[in-house]
Amino acid sequence: MAIAAIVALHGCNDSDPAEPEMPEKGIQVRAHATYGQVLTDSVGHALYFFARDADGNSACTGNCESAWPVYYSSDAGINAEIDASDIGVHIRADGSMQTTYKGWPLYYFASDEAAGEVNGDGVGGNWFVAKPDYSVLLVQNQLVGADGTSYTADLTPGEGQTKYLVDAYGRTLYGFVNDRYDTNNFTNADFSNNGVWPIYESEIKAVASVANREDFAEIMVHGRMQLTYKGWPLYYFGQDAMRGENKGVSFPSPGVWPVLQLDSPEAPMP
Repeated sequence: MAIAAIVALHGCNDSDPAEPEMPEKGIQVRAHATYGQVLTDSVGHALYFFARDADGNSACTGNCESAWPVYYSSDAGINAEIDASDIGVHIRADGSMQTTYKGWPLYYFASDEAAGEVNGDGVGGNWFVAKPDYSVLLVQNQLVGADGTSYTADLTPGEGQTKYLVDAYGRTLYGFVNDRYDTNNFTNADFSNNGVWPIYESEIKAVASVANREDFAEIMVHGRMQLTYKGWPLYYFGQDAMRGENKGVSFPSPGVWPVLQLDSPEAPMP
């Protein structure tokens, strides 16, 4: 019996060890004390979006890449917390590959020395930590109306970058000059004109850190939710077929459907 006990004990000590944990792969969703849910690489280093990447192509080249190294992983979309359909690949001008999320090329910030650090958000007003739950972001882009004319921020003809609101996928958002504070005066009750200027149907989630979240609200329009900014109901333009397009600024004439900027005035009261 003593021998049997020793054999039994020896058998317990020689039991198969637990399988080692496999290293995580792909983009991760990590909780951050300041920024909430953020996207990181597989070991926890934060990833970022660049407002100049309005059309989905990287505008960060040359010396910019030293401060904002490119992120690429062939396993980027493997994590179950990430919708694989939101992951893509951008081929950079030099032929190298860069992972994209919701159309945004992804970068590191060179000054983030350790996993969990987020030191790049808000840098230059153009860099934002990547998050899975943005409802509104910013791009800095040239305005080019449906009439083919280039416009400046004040909607006069000319060249110049304008910073304005977009949705999580970089699609341009507009206000309507005849709307009033939290009041949609355009959309028909049967939504028969919604194809021309679709309402932006979204609840308030995360917004770009340089914007004031309190400037956003939700209204109901004929039973459907529409997001507002400073009281302006937000719309898409049906003719903006591609990310980065802002053709609506000239339709039917400049100023009727402007893009919304951080310094846009509040909508007038009804």
